[in-house]
Amino acid sequence: MQTHFIKLTKPQKSSVYDTYWKFAVNRNEIFTKRLSDPFGPWTNDPILRDNRFTNIFRASDRVSQHLINIQYSDSKEIKEIFFKSILFKIFNKIETYNYLEKYLDKISASTFSIDAYDSLLTLRMANKQTIYSAAYIMPSAGNVFGYKYKHTNHLALLDKMLRDNLHNKIADCRSLEEVYNLLLSYPSLGSFLAFQYTIDLNYSTITNFSEMDFVIAGPGAKNGILKCFTTLGDYSYEDIIKMMADRQEDECYRLGLSLPSLWGRKLQLIDCQNLFCEVDKYLRVTNPELNGASGKSRIKQKFSLAKAPFSLFFPPKWNLNEKLDKSCQEKVNAGIFS
Repeated sequence: MQTHFIKLTKPQKSSVYDTYWKFAVNRNEIFTKRLSDPFGPWTNDPILRDNRFTNIFRASDRVSQHLINIQYSDSKEIKEIFFKSILFKIFNKIETYNYLEKYLDKISASTFSIDAYDSLLTLRMANKQTIYSAAYIMPSAGNVFGYKYKHTNHLALLDKMLRDNLHNKIADCRSLEEVYNLLLSYPSLGSFLAFQYTIDLNYSTITNFSEMDFVIAGPGAKNGILKCFTTLGDYSYEDIIKMMADRQEDECYRLGLSLPSLWGRKLQLIDCQNLFCEVDKYLRVTNPELNGASGKSRIKQKFSLAKAPFSLFFPPKWNLNEKLDKSCQEKVNAGIFS
C-alpha cells in the first residue's frame, strides 16, 4: 500500500517579520536592566520607553506574579487554590483582590458567599473604583445567571464551578487541552479566557503540564500574526505560534541576537502567543500602514511605575527560584513589573 503525504503550503513572512524577534530581545533587555537599575532609562526606543508592554515571559509580569504568590502562599488544598485563582483572574486586578482580602475575614472557598462578596464589590463600584482590569474584556454571564451587575454574575459563575467540583475534574485531566475544554464549557468563558485560565491554573499544584503542549491564539495574537506574515499558507494561527517557539534559537542566531530566556527557560507557546499581541501594539505605531480596517494607530496604556515592590517567585516545579540572584528575591523595585 502506497502512502501519500500532503505537502503543506508554508507561511510567507512579511517585511516586518523580524520585528517580532527584535522586539522580544529589546523588551527582555528592559526587564533585565530594571532588576539592577530601578529608574532607568532602560532603552533608547521611545515606543518601548513611553508605552506599557508586558514582559515577554508571561509568568514574570506583575499580575501573574501576584497570582503565583497567592497559589503558593496558604492552603495546599486543590479546592482553595482553584477558588482563589479563578476569583483573582475573573477581575484580573490586584487592587480588587486585596480589597476583598482586607474586608473579609478570609478569602476561602469554605466560607464563600455570593451575597457577601457582591456587597463589597458593589460598594467599591459605587465609590467609583474600577474592579476589573482593562487588560481584556470579561463578557457578562447575565443571560445565564440573570443578575443586574456583571460582577454578581461572575460570582455566580464561580459558585457554579465550585458546586460542579470543577477543581477535582481539572486535577484529573491528562492534558492542557482537556483543562481548556472543561473551562470552555462554562458560560462567558470564550476560547481566549478559557486558555488564559488554563495557563493560570497550570502555574499551581493542581496540574503540571508543559506549556509547550497546547496553545490557543487570542484576537491580539491573530492581529500580530497577520502583520508578520503576508499569508499563512496551510498553517493555522496555532501552527504559526508553534513554529515561532520551535525556531527561536535559529531566528535569533540569524539576526545576531541573544536568545532571551527566563533564567534558562526558553520562550514557551504562551509566551510566543503573548508576544504577537505586544508586537501588534508596537507595529501600530511603527507601521501604521499595516493597521487596516481596525483603525488602531496608538497604544492606549502608557508606561508608569508600579506602586508596590515584591519579590520574584515562580512555580517551584519549574526549578527557577534557586537560580534567582539574591537581589531579585529581596530588592525587586516597585517599577520593575508595571
